[in-house]
Amino acid sequence: MPKLDLDTIPQTNATGYPVAYAGVVEGRWYQRLAAVSGLSDFGVSHVTLKPGAWSAQRHWHEDEDEFVVMLTGEAVLVDDSGETVMRAGDCAVFPKDDGNGHVLQNRSDTECVFIAVGRPSQSDCHYPDIDMHLTGGRFVRKDGSAFG
Repeated sequence: MPKLDLDTIPQTNATGYPVAYAGVVEGRWYQRLAAVSGLSDFGVSHVTLKPGAWSAQRHWHEDEDEFVVMLTGEAVLVDDSGETVMRAGDCAVFPKDDGNGHVLQNRSDTECVFIAVGRPSQSDCHYPDIDMHLTGGRFVRKDGSAFG
């Protein structure tokens, strides 16, 4: 059956971020939907942000397009052009290699939920606001040194 039962799909708030940068995503809970449903050409996540949580550190990918659609609640999209309130039904796109760092932040006092679509990749990811870079599947400082 094509309909997914979200109650049967594990939810996690795991992150690979170094400890210094992980705090903002502690209230981000997500379910990876692609693998459990047999999809392989793109990834899909059902994401819940608790009040105060961020979707990620502000970032952009060299080789991964991203698309989000808000389902419930409200989040603030922060990118290079400023801040935009996102509510249920709103969509945002982040083309690969555009250099526009973006993040969704839940500044409200209730949860917000969105769907994120992208292509799983080992693409380099840039974090313009912090001393972090994702390359070769691992987080390093911008000078290439390891986190200690």
